[in-house]
Amino acid sequence: MTGAATTLLLPGWQNSDATHWQSRWEAVHGDHRVEQHDWMRPKRGDWSACLEEAVLAAPGPVVLVAHSLGCILVAAWAAHSRHTTKVRAAFLVAPGDLERDDLRQMIPGWAPIVRQPLPFPALMVAANDDPYCDAARARGMAADWGARFVDRGPGGHLNGESGLGDWPEGRALLNDFLNDNED
Repeated sequence: MTGAATTLLLPGWQNSDATHWQSRWEAVHGDHRVEQHDWMRPKRGDWSACLEEAVLAAPGPVVLVAHSLGCILVAAWAAHSRHTTKVRAAFLVAPGDLERDDLRQMIPGWAPIVRQPLPFPALMVAANDDPYCDAARARGMAADWGARFVDRGPGGHLNGESGLGDWPEGRALLNDFLNDNED
């Protein structure tokens, strides 16, 4: 796949606020947020349709940069889309465990989590103290999806509350991963 890739940001439930690294990357790097119709009551089919539209609208290849529910979206979308060949790579950060009872009740319709291998290279970064996903569950998702796994150590949900700012460490991980997966 040649040409510059469009970076598509896939926030999780309730979107990414101004202090979130995804919002900072949008401002600093010009990445493109995939807007959802309803950030508060996410429906898997609606979110997948919005991702499909964004992938098709991109002029060339795309890089998916997902956080939390966005990671679960990538797996669900990839299982059904006929356009996964446009994806150069996926950067998956802090997946939420939507099979956990409390989260499944707050965000219904997303369990079971699609656990088939992704048809494109993927890198997952997760903290070992994420309140929304046990470290072993995150590792299991990464393994099932065929994603390389990076243990970030402590950091919570790796969101705005984690104090990552522009998260240069994350951007470096993404860039190194993309360089390692050049065609």
